[in-house]
Amino acid sequence: MATAPSRFYRNAARPLQALMTSVTRKDWHGAEHLPSDTGYIAVSNHVTYADPITLAHFLYNNGQVVRFLAKSSLFSAPVIGAALRGFDQIPVYRGTARAKEAVDKGVEVLERGDMIAMFPEGTLTRDPDLWPMAGRTGVARMALETGVPVIPVAQWGAHRLLGRYEKVPHPFPRKTITVVAGPPVDLDEFRARVAGGKVDTETLRAATDRIMATLTSMVAEIRGETPPEKPYDMRAKGEKR
Repeated sequence: MATAPSRFYRNAARPLQALMTSVTRKDWHGAEHLPSDTGYIAVSNHVTYADPITLAHFLYNNGQVVRFLAKSSLFSAPVIGAALRGFDQIPVYRGTARAKEAVDKGVEVLERGDMIAMFPEGTLTRDPDLWPMAGRTGVARMALETGVPVIPVAQWGAHRLLGRYEKVPHPFPRKTITVVAGPPVDLDEFRARVAGGKVDTETLRAATDRIMATLTSMVAEIRGETPPEKPYDMRAKGEKR
């Protein structure tokens, strides 16, 4: 059974809910796909720094206690750090000997029946037309190690509230935020490959590509547009995240 939100969590979430209700219009669909009887990973595309808020708004309003994996440096910030700790978020120590701690903590959260939310791209998309990029393999690793479902949650519209890389929001007029949750990504063939064995790099990459292809297809349906044939890949271009 999922852990109930703490009093701090509930008290902090209420004003944020009220704020988001005042500056956005909800175009939400697919809440029936959010599991209530098991831990799971909600994955979403990442266009703007407002995405975690709009995604959390959707998930929390549908009865989910939301935990993100966030950069460790944010946890030492004066105000944001206290909020992240109070909300029981998970620090990610990128490029250090502690990098695996986030995955281990994520697995612990999932195995106790709670959910975590992740942006598999690992950073804001660099695609010039804001399509999802190639993803990192952390989501696939946790999903295959724990057996929990991966729920794709595509969203569109938060970039009108806060532009990509911008720091000043544009709350008025109210922006319509479309959020669509889909059924679990089919990872059965990848689970079969690793049953009783170690997860290899090839399997992780294939599972990750499946997750990102699902998200991209959902974003394309929301936008009514055709995505690129191949996703933007920062690794291939030698860019740092």
